[in-house]
Amino acid sequence: MKVIKLSIAIGCSLLLFISCKETSKLPVIKADIITEKTPNDSDDPAIWVNPNDPTKSIIFGTDKESEGGIYAFDLNGKILPEKSIKNIKRPNNVDVAYGFRLSDSTKTDVVVFTEREKQQIRMYSVPDMQPLDNGGFKVFEDATEPEHNLPMGVALYTSPNSGKLYAIVGRKTGPKDNYLYQYEIGYNGNSATASLVRKFGKFSEKKEIEAIAVDNELGFIYYSDEQHGVRKYFAEPSKGNQEIAIFGTDKFKEDIEGIAIAKTENDNGYILISNQQQGEFNIFDRKTNAFIKAVNLGTTETDGCDATTVNLGAKFPNGLFVAMNDNKDFYFYDLQKIVP
Repeated sequence: MKVIKLSIAIGCSLLLFISCKETSKLPVIKADIITEKTPNDSDDPAIWVNPNDPTKSIIFGTDKESEGGIYAFDLNGKILPEKSIKNIKRPNNVDVAYGFRLSDSTKTDVVVFTEREKQQIRMYSVPDMQPLDNGGFKVFEDATEPEHNLPMGVALYTSPNSGKLYAIVGRKTGPKDNYLYQYEIGYNGNSATASLVRKFGKFSEKKEIEAIAVDNELGFIYYSDEQHGVRKYFAEPSKGNQEIAIFGTDKFKEDIEGIAIAKTENDNGYILISNQQQGEFNIFDRKTNAFIKAVNLGTTETDGCDATTVNLGAKFPNGLFVAMNDNKDFYFYDLQKIVP
């Protein structure tokens, strides 16, 4: 969400402002790294941890425009041109998965992102950045209402039971029920395939649903029903479509945005969620979903975020938190500065 801001001595006026953004009163936690800028409009990030050398991990960030792209950054915040994907028709959200099976003997890590203006999702191998999707997978093909076929959010789930990879996809707007579609991603020997396996997810109809995150180990899907709450479902299709919980209904100023999951030992950890118009992030317990605290990271109008607790070397020995900032860039933080 963009907020029009005008400087005027008398402060906020309904005649002069579309919205008056409240700034956080909490102390700012300063970013360790601010990335180079994307050309158009930064949005959602995803962290790929290099299994061979974590210091060479990559942060992918969407640049949301009709001629946008997925920009790859190193841990210094520098754009990696050879790893970036250009000329994408309004990419929105991005996620990564590990060990996608191409054959009995070959696996690859992958990055998946939505391409809204083509009503599809895309899939590339990582780190060699080769397309695996034969041009893309169409989504919401049975939609009959305007904008119900425009994908926004995406998150990936690898089943610990079957090893299957799934993409959970949200859209610009949709019905009160079955707002999200879940696709099984396979490979036929020449290219990846996507097959619809279920429709699920309630929608309050108050704003929209963009941010989606999957807790792969615990098997839960979380998504932000903006201006309403954070909804929780099972990630495994066989466990059904019943909503498990909704939380955070009284903890956000307006839009509930990006969701990141920081996983620690013994299934403990944190869920960090952007309180967009408050200029803060709310932190919840990973197991109980109870509210812990809010933090001010100095970012503006944050849409997307991501986290890892893996030691990425001298710069981020305690893990990494990445947050989109509304100035065409992303902020990197050592995770220990943020979580309790």
